[in-house]
Amino acid sequence: MLRLCLLSSVCVSLRTSRLSANPAALNIIRGMAEGATGSGSSRAGGIASGDAFSKREKANEDYYVREQEKAKLLALREKLKQQQKHLQELDKHIDELTKGQGGEQN
Repeated sequence: MLRLCLLSSVCVSLRTSRLSANPAALNIIRGMAEGATGSGSSRAGGIASGDAFSKREKANEDYYVREQEKAKLLALREKLKQQQKHLQELDKHIDELTKGQGGEQN
């Protein structure tokens, strides 16, 4: 285990010394790390010029997001109905209380 750690630290130090000696190598590595191959972002046209897999993946992600938003909207509508029903019950209760008070004609 110790030998493996020493070897990996030596490899890392050799790699960094080679990269620091050649600054152009850093640009190559950075360019390769920016976008995965086939992601569309490494192409000149960006995602719009992606292959069929990229387009299908984007369509699947968009569909998933729409479904999640639809579920949230349905839950909010149901909660709104429950709160409106509760408000109607409170109004009815307030009306019953004020009728028993007397005074004004209710």
